Amino acid sequence: MDFAVKAAARPPQSKKCGLEAYVATETKTDVVMELNRARPVAGAVELRSDTFTRPSAEMRAAMAAAEVGDDVYGEDPTVNRLEARAAEIFGKEAALFVPSGCMGNLVAIKVWTHHGDEVICEERGHVNLYELASMSAVAGCMPRIARADDGILNWEQIEAVIRPKIYYDSQPALICLENTVNMWGGLVYPTAQVDEICDRAHERGLKVHMDGARIFNAATALGEKVSFMTRKVDSVMFCLSKGLGAPVGSMIAGTKAFIEKGRIYRKMFGGGMRQAGVIAAAGLIALEKSPERLHIDQENAKWLAEGIAEIPGLAIDPKKVRSNIVIFDCSKTGKTAVELCDALHPHGVWAQDTAVHSVRVVTHCDVDRAGVERALVVLKEVVAKTQKAGA
Repeated sequence: MDFAVKAAARPPQSKKCGLEAYVATETKTDVVMELNRARPVAGAVELRSDTFTRPSAEMRAAMAAAEVGDDVYGEDPTVNRLEARAAEIFGKEAALFVPSGCMGNLVAIKVWTHHGDEVICEERGHVNLYELASMSAVAGCMPRIARADDGILNWEQIEAVIRPKIYYDSQPALICLENTVNMWGGLVYPTAQVDEICDRAHERGLKVHMDGARIFNAATALGEKVSFMTRKVDSVMFCLSKGLGAPVGSMIAGTKAFIEKGRIYRKMFGGGMRQAGVIAAAGLIALEKSPERLHIDQENAKWLAEGIAEIPGLAIDPKKVRSNIVIFDCSKTGKTAVELCDALHPHGVWAQDTAVHSVRVVTHCDVDRAGVERALVVLKEVVAKTQKAGA
């Protein structure tokens, strides 16, 4: 729980002039890096994302002692073990270690599509909002948006956006599902619903890719194995570096033919790594040991949501919290989400704005129950002062 940034260490979020002044003297990339830079500060509660998890002592020791080779040649034994184990756990023929979830999703999209194809995804899905339009810029595809009230698509909603087979209409080639659904508060796809989408999609000649960045959180919520949950999808990506706690890396899994082609695109996209066993070693520990403790994070998320629901001015339905992501509304506080996050920051609690009045907090292995309780105390005090000042 010791990641935070002192207020003076970054440009203000809520004061536009401050950020513009920064841009005047620094490149935009420099500004983004400064906004995201963290310095260890004892006692802070890091709730912006589960990407802030730090490798355990066991992971660090494994990284230091990792047996390595050249993975571009396919000769890194630790990477090979990780890939084989991931494939086994997901019940797939093969798997591939990639530097990031975004690259994993892009590789899958590139394998399953051709230039001019459409990729059907939910409006607020990660592949549509947070992957820099890479499906268009790199894979040459266009997102075809389907909308669901809770981010969980059903076949009827997908079928409604499939264009008639007319030569002058672009055609879909792939459906991307996200599980858990990040921007909808970590909601979880029922496996039967995924199966139905896959069955109907395959009847239409469409492939289905699962963006399973937090698939193990979904598995924990459902009490199911990931192999069962993803048995009908054509490919799946999952992150080692979120709730599983590894410092870097993601995996994609599917048929041998899919992975063989994916390996080519990984190299094309700059993801060929050499002695990658150093980071794969941490990934192996994350994959084997971290899923069994995710229920703790999800219990903490539920506790956090229930506490937030009791704070006047904040709105959330705790019953909808299924995994480790909590998104609440702050519109009745008189502050925007950015302003509220900025107000929390000096008190050592980090949260993330996701919309004008939506704030996201994410539980993970570096935030225990005491950290959650502290965050609730700070949040209640900050909101109360805000409302008092506005009275």
